[in-house]
Amino acid sequence: MNELIGLLVKLFGALGPLVIVLVVLAIFILPQSVRILREYERGVIFRLGKLQGAKGPGLVFLIPVVDKMVKMDLRVVTIDVPQQEVMTKDNVPATVDAVIYFRVVDPNAAVVKVENYWKATSLIAQTTLRSVLGQSPLDDLLAQRDVINQKLQEIIDKQTEPWGIKVTSVEVKDVALPDSMKRAMAKQAEAERERRAKVVNAEGEFQAAEKMVQAAALIAKEPIALQLRYLQTMREMASEHNTTTFLPLPIDLFSAFLKK
Repeated sequence: MNELIGLLVKLFGALGPLVIVLVVLAIFILPQSVRILREYERGVIFRLGKLQGAKGPGLVFLIPVVDKMVKMDLRVVTIDVPQQEVMTKDNVPATVDAVIYFRVVDPNAAVVKVENYWKATSLIAQTTLRSVLGQSPLDDLLAQRDVINQKLQEIIDKQTEPWGIKVTSVEVKDVALPDSMKRAMAKQAEAERERRAKVVNAEGEFQAAEKMVQAAALIAKEPIALQLRYLQTMREMASEHNTTTFLPLPIDLFSAFLKK
């Protein structure tokens, strides 16, 4: 028994340094060999500089020193496009800003075909914003925002498609105009309101005159209608608090004088 224990001690003494080296290597190499990717992440693998493709989610095994991994996020990204000075089609200066929503649909292309897809997409959005708004009149920019947003989204998405980027939406947030233009637009709006008020008033007078003509024609056909109107007027006047006294007389008494 003592001989067996002695033999084990000698064996451990001989292999001890080797075991220590293996443990140290495992501690430093294992974290570089195993990666865990979430559901919305992908890892683009390069082996000795050559693209191997995207892997994930879950466990991803790498060959130490040989393999390199670039982690990509597939969630929707939001970028605020800085304010841009533009000149509209009708030569009106304006300051606009926007927000763009996009996501990576091809991790391989987003890593290999563009150095920084985030910066590249932002710059494309800025130049496209100036170009599209420069071709649109101010009225369209203020009243047809949805059409302009759709046009921006289509143009930017077409330019970023080779990079594996899908632009889902572009929204123009704010349009700032010079104070002089705001005053001019306020005067124009006020003049438009006055014009509409005059048109409505004229239409009301026209309709009232038309009804009066119809009423006169009806009274001419039926003289009794005039007497009824006369009695109604007397009733309305008598309902007021006044000291006026009415003595109704038949209109037929005055017919002889009216004929003369």
